Amino acid sequence: MQYKEVLELMQRFDSLSMDVLVWEDADGRLELRKGASGHAVSVPPVPNSAAPVVPEPEPVQTQAPAEDARYVTAPLVGVFYLQAGPGRPPFVQVGDAVQKGQTLCIIEAMKMMNEITAEIDGVIEEVLGENGQMVEYGQNLFRIRAK
Repeated sequence: MQYKEVLELMQRFDSLSMDVLVWEDADGRLELRKGASGHAVSVPPVPNSAAPVVPEPEPVQTQAPAEDARYVTAPLVGVFYLQAGPGRPPFVQVGDAVQKGQTLCIIEAMKMMNEITAEIDGVIEEVLGENGQMVEYGQNLFRIRAK
């Protein structure tokens, strides 16, 4: 931006009711602010600098379930509970045999308790949800190996 263009921009800005104006282009950045007097105060332009190079993170390798294993996912957003109440035993633990329709956990959403059940007969290989923590829709909660 040329000096003449900056002066013209400052004059226009001075006549407007705005307090701050930021102008950015390929040549740099110009920021104008009105001081207590209500007149434009020039802030020196800051030249554009190249964006920092951030190394791309390596992909996280997750263990794929065995062909006979399936994940139970959260059907809604809410708080994940492994037991029916404080001091009560968990519905299931790693190594437990489960039957289709058996309650695995509860997800509390909007003060409603929603039972999450097994979709297959099998054995609990992994509990992925953390008791008392929020879970998202579609989040894996359990890995079950089919019988």
